[in-house]
Amino acid sequence: MADVQARLQQLSEDYQNLQKELQEAVDSRQKLEAQKTENIGVQKEFAKLKEDETIYKLIGPVLMKQDKVEADSTVNGRLEFIGKEIARLEQNIKDVQVKLEKKKGEIIQVQSAAQQAAAGAQQQAVKA
Repeated sequence: MADVQARLQQLSEDYQNLQKELQEAVDSRQKLEAQKTENIGVQKEFAKLKEDETIYKLIGPVLMKQDKVEADSTVNGRLEFIGKEIARLEQNIKDVQVKLEKKKGEIIQVQSAAQQAAAGAQQQAVKA
């Protein structure tokens, strides 16, 4: 019976760790979505600009003049990177969800086996 309790304790800890991992992945994905939205807004603003208009980039406490092509390229690169990271995190989230379901099944299996063993022991005690 102590083995069963130890096994359940370990499975429970594993399950909690997987839940924490899932939450961290979801939080990261939300942050990336916010960054994506922000960069799409910047991209739309760049599209409204005329060729001769000036773009400034904040570097520390200073605004530095930046070439429109360079600024546009930087934003597009960020969006591409963010898109890849979101796809990676979504796959990670799916993988963790599968692991959670598997761990949940293991916990249920061990609990039902323990209940059956307890019921069998109780029946033996009643017969004796």
